Amino acid sequence: MLQEIKESIRIISKGGVILYPTDTIWGIGCDATNETAVKRIFEIKKRPSAKAMIILVSQASQLEHYADIPEIAYDLVEYAENPLTIIYPNAKRIASSLISEDGTIAIRVVKDEFCKMIINSLRKPLVSTSANVSGESSPLYFDEISDEIKNQVDYVVPLRQSELTKSAPSKIIKLSMNGTIEIIR
Repeated sequence: MLQEIKESIRIISKGGVILYPTDTIWGIGCDATNETAVKRIFEIKKRPSAKAMIILVSQASQLEHYADIPEIAYDLVEYAENPLTIIYPNAKRIASSLISEDGTIAIRVVKDEFCKMIINSLRKPLVSTSANVSGESSPLYFDEISDEIKNQVDYVVPLRQSELTKSAPSKIIKLSMNGTIEIIR
């Protein structure tokens, strides 16, 4: 796995886009602070710019660097049994195209070791968006990812490609500063 991490970091550091396994479904990712790389993901996915994407951090202590975090968020992250993405108010220090029109950003504290190692090495969050063209079904495992997507990224991580366990996207909630929770997915 170390070689795959090194290559992923090399590609991402120079503004590239990778196709990689996460703690949910396969994702298309890049440095979440690199506006050019983020815009390229929007192009690959043919995704409207008004639809924001998720970013991944490796630990809860990183959350405050990228948004305003209500106190309840730390308990939600710590006790979530399944992957949980939370939409936070007042996004900051990330590519502007990742910020929703209302100023929010969706962040997941990832549990996957491969993702954690990349994030920790880069010292930056990763974009994580499903590996499909916008409007199409999200692939539940690697073999369902279209060649159109595979051929447009700079690096396809050669890990866990033969796994046939169907994965699922994370649950998504929106959290306001007063602790109000809205279930999105």
